Amino acid sequence: MTSTHPTSPQPPRLASIAERVTAIRAEIAAACERVGRDPAEVTLLGASKQQPVESIAEACAAGLEDFGENWGQELPPKAESVAALGLQPRWHFIGHLQRNKVREVLPHIVALHSLDSERLALELERQLAARGATAPLRCYIEVNVAGEASKDGIAPAELSALLAVVRDCPHLEATGLMTVPPHESNLDALRPHFRALRALATDHGLAGLSMGMSDDYRVAIEEGSTIVRVGTALFGPRPQA
Repeated sequence: MTSTHPTSPQPPRLASIAERVTAIRAEIAAACERVGRDPAEVTLLGASKQQPVESIAEACAAGLEDFGENWGQELPPKAESVAALGLQPRWHFIGHLQRNKVREVLPHIVALHSLDSERLALELERQLAARGATAPLRCYIEVNVAGEASKDGIAPAELSALLAVVRDCPHLEATGLMTVPPHESNLDALRPHFRALRALATDHGLAGLSMGMSDDYRVAIEEGSTIVRVGTALFGPRPQA
């Protein structure tokens, strides 16, 4: 799945969030067309870390249904504030989840994109069982395909063992794999990492691939991504603290 195209442009500085949603969906469709995929196979997730409730509401009004948060302390109050506006988006957790934050995060999310240890899997299972969850939590196992010391995620060689644990937990569903590749100015240099994740997923019978962010989502889609986590290209720069 290879094509040649320029580096992904940043959205116009004055564009509204609604205009950005439209533009990104068009880019997703174009990337799918280049490799013969159906755009319906790709979910656009708004990575809303540090973004205000008003921005999320604007994205919801533009038709975006899925949002991802990185911090356990930020998601619960934000989800409650958004719900108070009468909005019910699907929340995903996409950052590193500490086990002591599981209780607070679980009531709000439909999927976890960063499962990276047996201990976390067992804590999720314990908490979900205690809550009497009737549907399993969709989990993407985070794999550090590039072996970067600064990144979270398991090594590819550890995937089989962790996947066996997840599949033995009745309240968890192994949906797919997730990765955060190295930063590269040459986007084609990212293809081997995306392809490696896709090969791992295929080898283990997994359909979901959570890969691709603001700078590289078009390449990720060309390499098989089923969900792209787009923040800056959608919302603009994060507000200054």
